[in-house]
Amino acid sequence: MTAKTSHPSFLASALLAWYPRHQRDLPWRHTRDPYAIWLSEVILQQTRVAQGLPYYQTFLAAYPTVQAMAAAPEAEVLRYWQGLGYYSRARNMHRTAQQVVAEYAGKFPGTYAELLKLRGVGPYTAAAIASFAFDEAVAVLDGNVYRVLARVFGLHSDIAAPSSRKEFQAVADQHIPASTPADFNQAIMEFGAIQCTPAKPDCLFCPMQLSCWAFQHGQVALLPVKSKAKASRTRYFHYFVLRHGEQTYLRERREKDIWQGLYDFALAETAVPELPTAELQRHLEALGATLDTSQAAEPSATYRHVLSHQKLEVRFYPMALAEPLPEAALRDLGLRAYSPAEIEALPKPKLIANYCDQNI
Repeated sequence: MTAKTSHPSFLASALLAWYPRHQRDLPWRHTRDPYAIWLSEVILQQTRVAQGLPYYQTFLAAYPTVQAMAAAPEAEVLRYWQGLGYYSRARNMHRTAQQVVAEYAGKFPGTYAELLKLRGVGPYTAAAIASFAFDEAVAVLDGNVYRVLARVFGLHSDIAAPSSRKEFQAVADQHIPASTPADFNQAIMEFGAIQCTPAKPDCLFCPMQLSCWAFQHGQVALLPVKSKAKASRTRYFHYFVLRHGEQTYLRERREKDIWQGLYDFALAETAVPELPTAELQRHLEALGATLDTSQAAEPSATYRHVLSHQKLEVRFYPMALAEPLPEAALRDLGLRAYSPAEIEALPKPKLIANYCDQNI
């Protein structure tokens, strides 16, 4: 790794002078506990601070130690995570906690190299924990840091390309002070978050205006270079909300996808927005469902839900049953009847949770 500077560079000097005057007061900045720091970093991946803060507080209250999280059932962890999306983060977080307890006697490793051996901990998270908790001089590299470095130093490599990471990491490592690595890392991320923003950065009052390559060359809006992700596909979901009395049938998703371990309703997926009547009837027959026609209800309006690489258009079909679903259908399809209180406690995708909050 590139040797660290023994005295602050112009970048470090500017950031370390700017940071005390502009930093937001966030709870994870008041601790050196690697568990709390790790928890905040996992939650804040692809999540805005305003959204992630209450989740951080909830998780820390529910699991004040890594041992407490490791001992919790996965379904409980997923339920607390509900609404944050990217549920693989929650599953990996739970498994990492178990790994720390099982392999490291409940104590997080104290070096960047060892932290990288933890499940779900990549270079960014390892650098954050190593610098914030243990003062190791290894630079973090997230979207904010990429943007600051690209603009200040005129770096035109595509930040979406994995090959660019080495170039940006070398530049960041060259400027991180050995004496204050935690402050530098916090400062450069905060600078990117509130000063050198993606759109409408505050260049007029920027302390690095004279040194910034992009500002001096009129290319602030062009940097960083980031190739567009491939277009997301649209999928059409039709959920059968089957009720008998006060109970509603849901199933745990066993498929290895982003909703694995979460609960939803019986599902039909089509290639087009509409579900033909004949296909609806076929699905109901497969379920062995006997409908109570005296309680017929219209399908819901279309719910639209955006995931990382796909868009969902979803309709819900509430149906009252004249009798419980047969055991064979429950066994084959993984369905089970739940009371409203039980449904509330289940981990669910945000889309399903929103529907349940309004209709169950």
